[in-house]
Amino acid sequence: MNSFTVRMARWSAQHPWRAIVGWLVFVVLCLGIGSAVGTHSATTADYRVGEAGRAEAMAAEGGLERRAAEQVLISSRSGPFDRDAAEAAAEDLAARMKRLPEVAGVADPLLSEDRRILMVEVALKGEERDAKDKVDALAGQTDAVGKAYPGLRLEETGSPSISKGVDQQRGDDLALSEKITLPITLVTLLVVFGSVTMAGVPLLLALSSIAAAVGLSMVASHLSPDAGVGTNVILMIGLAVGVDYTLFYLKREREERARSGGRLSSEALVEMAAATSGRAVVISGLAVVASTATLYLASDVIFSSLATGTIVVVMVAVASSLTALPAMLVKLGQREERRARRRAERGKPARRTRGDSGGRIWAALLRPASRHPLATLCVSVLALLALVTPLAGLKITEMSRDTHSRDIAAMRVYDRLNAAFPEQRVTHQVVVRADAARSGEVGGALRELARRAGADPLFAGADPKSGGTGPKSADTSPIRTSADHRLSVLELKVPYLGNSDQAYDSLDHLREDYLPATVGRVEGAEFGVSGDVARYADYPAHQNSKLPLVLGALLLVTFAMTTYAFRSVVLGLIGVVLNLLSAAAALGLLVLVFQNTWAEGLLDFHSTGSIGSRVPLFLFVILFGLSMDYQVFVVSRIREAVLAGVSTRQAVLEGIRRSASVVTSAAVVMTTVFVSFVFLHIIEMKQIGFVLAAAVLLDAFIIRIMVLPSAMLLLGEASWWPSRTAGRTAAASAHPADGQPVVDVR
Repeated sequence: MNSFTVRMARWSAQHPWRAIVGWLVFVVLCLGIGSAVGTHSATTADYRVGEAGRAEAMAAEGGLERRAAEQVLISSRSGPFDRDAAEAAAEDLAARMKRLPEVAGVADPLLSEDRRILMVEVALKGEERDAKDKVDALAGQTDAVGKAYPGLRLEETGSPSISKGVDQQRGDDLALSEKITLPITLVTLLVVFGSVTMAGVPLLLALSSIAAAVGLSMVASHLSPDAGVGTNVILMIGLAVGVDYTLFYLKREREERARSGGRLSSEALVEMAAATSGRAVVISGLAVVASTATLYLASDVIFSSLATGTIVVVMVAVASSLTALPAMLVKLGQREERRARRRAERGKPARRTRGDSGGRIWAALLRPASRHPLATLCVSVLALLALVTPLAGLKITEMSRDTHSRDIAAMRVYDRLNAAFPEQRVTHQVVVRADAARSGEVGGALRELARRAGADPLFAGADPKSGGTGPKSADTSPIRTSADHRLSVLELKVPYLGNSDQAYDSLDHLREDYLPATVGRVEGAEFGVSGDVARYADYPAHQNSKLPLVLGALLLVTFAMTTYAFRSVVLGLIGVVLNLLSAAAALGLLVLVFQNTWAEGLLDFHSTGSIGSRVPLFLFVILFGLSMDYQVFVVSRIREAVLAGVSTRQAVLEGIRRSASVVTSAAVVMTTVFVSFVFLHIIEMKQIGFVLAAAVLLDAFIIRIMVLPSAMLLLGEASWWPSRTAGRTAAASAHPADGQPVVDVR
């Protein structure tokens, strides 16, 4: 690995313009090819999991799948509701909608119980996931009717409108996060390097890596479909690791330049940086890729999309640090050398290159670990365990449509729809597949099921909050049957919000009581319940079933990568334990903040009393990968010193002190990127941004400054077991022969 990184750096240093131009051509080609092939988006079928997914697949087999629908509310702008005008507007709207090629059908208007709102439902053709692209055509007709009837207010909502609004809000939020992140990142890099040019290098390479990764992700989507989150994760992870990898490499080159005092050429300095930090960057990148790949084991299209985006952008960032970065450093170094020569010719003193000498701050921070390692280890671990305790109350739920921001216009209309038509809040789809000869028997069982549900207050009872009398008896619900009479679907309405306990209770009643007692008695019948609530219930259950497999693979991969990188089983075990500790502490902090209401005003969110179902697993996988950045960089410096003849104690203290500033700078950049996502409106993205930012800060300032050095100082030479080379070198340096002092060759 070392020789590979050096060879790459040597070639780039010898042919800098070829490397730089080649990198730019690569970025342009990635974008061009990606634009040419386009993005293969995930279909509705790709999201199917659990019983709900099986039921949806059965319904689709018979052409009875649920269609996406839009609801148009017609009410008075002011004064009393003119029902005649509203019915005329509804008739006009229905006629217009039916002429649209996107529309599958228009239902008869429904009058709210308070007789003040008329609702028209419009069913759309095609894939449920594609329906948001058809909203504009429907909204145009709604606006046209609204203008024709100025005394009426026409408002449109529905899953397609909400999805479109969420996408628009996400785009606006990402633009805001970029406006926050880029300036702060640039300022941080300016503080680190003291030069606009040097600060611009990491940012430029990170942005070009993101551009190339976006293009490559389009190509990759034809192998693993994109769930619409790929670009989000590429921006978030790409900027974080892109700047970090460049920062690690660049800081080491600056350090070697300061140490050489102008005696080494820029080419030689780049090769030295490639042999140390370059190797660490490659190992870190491979560790992130390997850990992120475990997300594929979740068998979930969203996690697969997250994994693909992360893997692509990390690999591109590593490639940029091996090819374009050495070339840019050589050109910048040569420019500095020319300036130095001109200054010398004029008799001016040479400018001092900023190195990495550690500093009093880091010496002070390391003092507890160096003087009292056992006490420091115990106190630090206990503090982290205290943050873990809120995990006892962790509640994981699927973030439903009801959790979206009310800044989206369609969501405000959605709230008015739920208030005026409580029976439209939740619909369960009962799907049955049986032999055509048993069609009559299936129909009878479904009618009996509808009758039983109709007597259940969860289905036919009043909504105490709305003050209404609830929907009509469920036994009046129509049964739809496929053309071959093999498949039947019954829809049952529930007058409660989809994220309410009553909605989940109604699902349990269906699955555990009514279905087994009715359809379950039909010989050979397959059945299942689908719908939004069923999806919300089945997705976390599916994820929990995959969690042991993913976490087991993640721990194994982290252990293997750390052991390989440092040739030490002990450090492999330490890496796994520390990653688990920091991830669990960050997740506990997330529970403390987001499952309660005390931070709502501070972070601008409405607590759902739960954590998004995707957040914990995403945190563990991504954090395990990102933590390897710090682990590899810090321990590489320590091992490098040990192999040079320094005792383990001195190597630990000096290695961490010398790497502290770059690790801190990298942590600040990562934290800035992740914190910017806390300003997003989507609650799950807020939680992901917050927990990753908290995890990075805990990892950089507690794990790497307090826990890791304390553990390695207590273990001493045993830290390197079973590595014979490092162990012998450390032992020899601790007990030098003939009383000769050990010389620090760094």
